[in-house]
Amino acid sequence: MNKKIIVVIITVFFLIILSLIFFKISNKKDTSKIDIIEPTERNYSSNIIENVKYSSKDSRGNEYIITAQEGEIDIKNSNIIFLKNVKAIIKLNNKNEVLISSNFGKYNINNFDTIFSKNVIINYLQNKIKGEYLDFSIARNSMIISQDVVYTDAINTLKTDVIEINIDTKDTKFFMYDKNNKVSLKRKN
Repeated sequence: MNKKIIVVIITVFFLIILSLIFFKISNKKDTSKIDIIEPTERNYSSNIIENVKYSSKDSRGNEYIITAQEGEIDIKNSNIIFLKNVKAIIKLNNKNEVLISSNFGKYNINNFDTIFSKNVIINYLQNKIKGEYLDFSIARNSMIISQDVVYTDAINTLKTDVIEINIDTKDTKFFMYDKNNKVSLKRKN
């Protein structure tokens, strides 16, 4: 093709585009209006389970039973269940039982790890531990309770930030987040 034809085609093309833009601008009416958007109901897909009960046994023979008034399967991860009004019993192979209760829980059905939260109470033999958060792990073989922790037995009352308990050996560590603070221990009269 020769250069004149290409220049003519490009010029005609630009003229058509310019005329379309001009036509659109000149025929534009004032159509401003306020769109009222009605609130829409959110639709969450969830599975609510009432009277939840799970039980498992580890390789050492300890049995773990957890019950809850209600459970909701996590939408993003179906292995996680959020629990309300939670109670757990850990039947240790030495025949002792650990009882745990809390307002809420987060239970992993794959590894049985459970986070207990809000008004956590642990009873074991003559010992009682209260706190706001408990991370219980069969895999790690530990219970870590924190936030406003109060430990009581027949003789003592102890206040600390964190108590870490090895489930098998019952070795227990009491510590504070701030090293300048000390664990508070009072003997009962």
